[in-house]
Amino acid sequence: MANPRNRARPLSPHVFHYKWGPHMLVSIVHRATGSGMATVGTILLVWWLAALGGGEASYAAFRAWFATDKGLNPLGWIVGVGLTLAFFQHLASGVRHLFLDEGALFELKRNKWTAQLTMVFSVLVTAAFWFVIWSKTHG
Repeated sequence: MANPRNRARPLSPHVFHYKWGPHMLVSIVHRATGSGMATVGTILLVWWLAALGGGEASYAAFRAWFATDKGLNPLGWIVGVGLTLAFFQHLASGVRHLFLDEGALFELKRNKWTAQLTMVFSVLVTAAFWFVIWSKTHG
C-alpha cells in the first residue's frame, strides 16, 4: 500500500492549483448560461402558455410583468437583456469550443484572446440588439 504522506506523488488537479484566467471563466460561464437559459426559458414558456390558456385577463396579467403601453417595464428589460446576453455569450463560447474540440486555439495567447473576445462580442451584440429594439419602440 502506498504511503499517503509521500510528497513525491502528484497532486490531483484542483481549482486552487490553477491560476485563474479568462479561458476558465468563459468555460464556467458557458455552462452557467446554458443552464440559466434552459431554466429561465422553461419557466417563462410555461408561464406564457398557462397565461394564454387562462384567457385574456390571465394573458394581460402576464404581459403587465414585462411590458407597458410605453414599452418594456424594468423587469422586462432585466429579463430580456439578461437572457439576450446569456444567449450571445453562450453562442460565442460555443463557437470557441468548436474550435477547441478540433484542436485549435490551445496556444495560451490565442486561447486567452478568444476567451476575452467572446465576452466583448456578447456585450457588444447584446447592446446593439437592444438598441435596435429600443429605437423601434421609441420611433
